Amino acid sequence: MELYPAVDVQGGRVVRLRQGDARRATAYADDPVAVARQFARAGARWVHFVDLDRAFGRGENRELARRFLADAGVHTQVGGGLRTEEAIDEMLAWGATRVVIGTKAATEPALVERLLARHGADRLAVGIDARDGRVAVRGWTEVFDLTALELARRVHAQGARTVIYTDVTRDGMLAGPDVDGARALAALGLDVIASGGVASLDDLRRVRGAGLAGAIVGRALYEGRFTLAEALACGAA
Repeated sequence: MELYPAVDVQGGRVVRLRQGDARRATAYADDPVAVARQFARAGARWVHFVDLDRAFGRGENRELARRFLADAGVHTQVGGGLRTEEAIDEMLAWGATRVVIGTKAATEPALVERLLARHGADRLAVGIDARDGRVAVRGWTEVFDLTALELARRVHAQGARTVIYTDVTRDGMLAGPDVDGARALAALGLDVIASGGVASLDDLRRVRGAGLAGAIVGRALYEGRFTLAEALACGAA
């Protein structure tokens, strides 16, 4: 199981949201690059970088993203408001190891096919954000008439291999990830990374025990509920 420490950026600072609400942001650091380097020194092989301003349509941290990808010193999975081919191509050109296709995977299936054909499944993941089992879109503010399982089945048929599954009601709430929901997607043959709600090492053990490919960890790590070294050891056990 791979661990992905989260580096979510709003206004140039590292923050964590609660249930995807940009008004409920807690700032943890002023320098996202320094945070990523610290994670790398502690043994992380990946970080998960999200531009929340871009995701919510309130500006962007584009130049910060470019600097982050050049200087972070660790494999980076990038998401957050990347809704065009040009934006995704740009992040990959700047050095992203993997880019997350978010809302557009639900609303524009042809985009997924074109990106997979151009970049390959190793360079792309599909983000599936769900509320009550249905796909949440537009910064998690609306629910799409499509279930998470239906979307996962569709993108798998298109050739996607990696999915990041988030139960948005748990994100930033330390309520534990939706392991059962993630496991249902993994049963289709996808590599599923669980996101949202990890609060303890036991949560990580549940993710590992379910055979999931990875877990994104944010608030619990920043608030010291466990160390990165402990989380990495848990994932490797």
